[in-house]
Amino acid sequence: MKIHIHLIVVILLLSGMLLGACAPAVTPAPPQVTQAPAPAEMVTLKLALLRILETLPMYVAEKEGLFEAKGVKVEFIPAASAAERDQIITAGQADGMINEIVSTLLYNKDAIQVQIVRFARTATSTSPQYSILASKQSGISSVDGLKGVEIGISEGTVIEYITDRLLQADGLAAEEIKTIAVPKLDVRMNLLGTGELKAATLPDPFSTLAVQQGAVVITDDSKHPEYGYSTIAFRKAVIDEHPEAIKAFLAAIDEATQMIAADPAKYQNLLTDLKLIPAPLVGTYQVPPLPPASVPSQEQWDDVLAWMKGKGLIDKDVSYSESVNPSFLP
Repeated sequence: MKIHIHLIVVILLLSGMLLGACAPAVTPAPPQVTQAPAPAEMVTLKLALLRILETLPMYVAEKEGLFEAKGVKVEFIPAASAAERDQIITAGQADGMINEIVSTLLYNKDAIQVQIVRFARTATSTSPQYSILASKQSGISSVDGLKGVEIGISEGTVIEYITDRLLQADGLAAEEIKTIAVPKLDVRMNLLGTGELKAATLPDPFSTLAVQQGAVVITDDSKHPEYGYSTIAFRKAVIDEHPEAIKAFLAAIDEATQMIAADPAKYQNLLTDLKLIPAPLVGTYQVPPLPPASVPSQEQWDDVLAWMKGKGLIDKDVSYSESVNPSFLP
C-alpha cells in the first residue's frame, strides 16, 4: 500500500514538471516609462519703442542676455512717433511701451486698457528730463521774460503738462502762459535754434544739444522732479495672461539699470549705435541716473488727472489703483 502511494506522488510530480516545461515562457511586462512634461514655451513680449534714452536699460538687458536668463523673450518694434506707438499698441501688435501718465489716462478714460508697471526715467535734482529754453536771439533770461511769449510745445502731451506746471511753480499765472503747437521735435528744435521760436520745451538729451548750440535754460524739472518722468506700461490683457513674463521682464530691467549705474561708459556704444542721443553729443553726453524699481504716486497721478480735466482732454476720473500696478516690481 505504501509503495502505491509513493508511486502516485512520483507520477504527479513528473506530470507537473512536464506541463511546466511545455508551458509558454511568460514575458515580463516592460517597465512603465513616464513621459517628461514638455518644457513650457517662453513667452515673447513685444515693446513698441521710440528712439529715446529711456530705452537704454531694455537694450542693455537684451545685449547681456538678461531677458532669457529670467525666462522671457523680448522683441522691439520701432515707432517713429508717439502717435505711431499708440497705433501699434491699439492694434495689439505690441504688448508694452514707454509712455507717461498723460498717455495712460487717454488710454484708460473709458476702460482700463493699459497699466503702468514701472518708472522708465525720472528727473533728479542734478539731471533734468524736461527743460523750457529760450533762443539765444530772444534776450530772455528768466521766467518773467516768458510772460505772454509763445512757447513751442506738442499739445495734449506731457510736454504741455510740464510747461504749465513748471511755469506755475515758478510764479506765472495760467493766463500769462502762452504756447504754440509745434508737435515735431526736430522742427521745434530748429525753430528755437533760428530764433523763429523765442522759447520751447524740449526733453533731454535734445535740450542738452540745444544748450550746446546756444539756447538758454529758463527752468527745468530738476527743481520740481515730481513733474518730470516717463513710465513703462503694458496692455492689461497681456498682464492678466502672462503675469510671470511681466515680472521676469521687470527683473531684467532692474538688473540692467544696476549694470548701467555701475559702469555707464560701458554702454556708450549702444547710445551711438541705436541713435538714442543726437550725433553731436556722441562722446560727451553723460547718461543720467536711472530710477530704481518704482511707480508714480497717487499724488502724481491726481495732479496729471486734474490738469487734463482742466484742459478738457478727459471729463471724468480714472482709477489710479487700476491704472498703476506695482505688484510685479522686483
